[in-house]
Amino acid sequence: MWIRITDAIIKKVAADHLKNPKDQQKPMVLAFFQRESRSVLHVHQPKKVFPQYYQTPTGGSIPIRKWTNEMEIFAQQELAKLPPQRGWFKITVFGWILLLFSFSLIGYALYETATLPAQKEAYKQKIAALATVEEGEIYFGRYRVYQEKGDFTGSEGGFGWFKVVSIENGTYHIAKSVEISTTAKPKEQMNSNDFDEDSFAVKAKELEAYTKQFVSEDGLTEFNLNERKE
Repeated sequence: MWIRITDAIIKKVAADHLKNPKDQQKPMVLAFFQRESRSVLHVHQPKKVFPQYYQTPTGGSIPIRKWTNEMEIFAQQELAKLPPQRGWFKITVFGWILLLFSFSLIGYALYETATLPAQKEAYKQKIAALATVEEGEIYFGRYRVYQEKGDFTGSEGGFGWFKVVSIENGTYHIAKSVEISTTAKPKEQMNSNDFDEDSFAVKAKELEAYTKQFVSEDGLTEFNLNERKE
């Protein structure tokens, strides 16, 4: 992240009486400053005050490693005279946006974690309800009636709507629509209101949320039902 550091001088004190370790011909001034850090997210200025010697009139700084004991003592004496400085911290507009976005993500994650057991239970109940077949329900799907088990030759069938007429001791009586297509068509184009009076007696082979298979005891009749009519 991009960060800019700037120094703000709050006071200057003449230090002509001290020997300049860098160039004895040039006098010095003791400056006190606070350091400000700035980024796209924040602006911060701590309370701490830093001393620094500068040559006059050139303004070149003197590294701390070159300070004499007298320079160190004088800097500490003058620093003690300064009143406590005020520090501050400010979040930028972009920082607030990012902070609020982060809080919203954390809040959403906590909400999802807290509600996950309830969501799982609700989903299980929904799937269980979709996998249950009740009397009177109508499904879109396909059927096939074989003359010989497993032999497609001479069989008949097609796509359409199918009604669960009744359920008795695990046997499902399913009637097919009066309109059956030998090719797949959109379910909206198929008759879902009128059904044959006769029905087929079959057993459930597979009952899933979105796929339900039924087969007769002799294996000659099978239904594959998908979407339930609302």
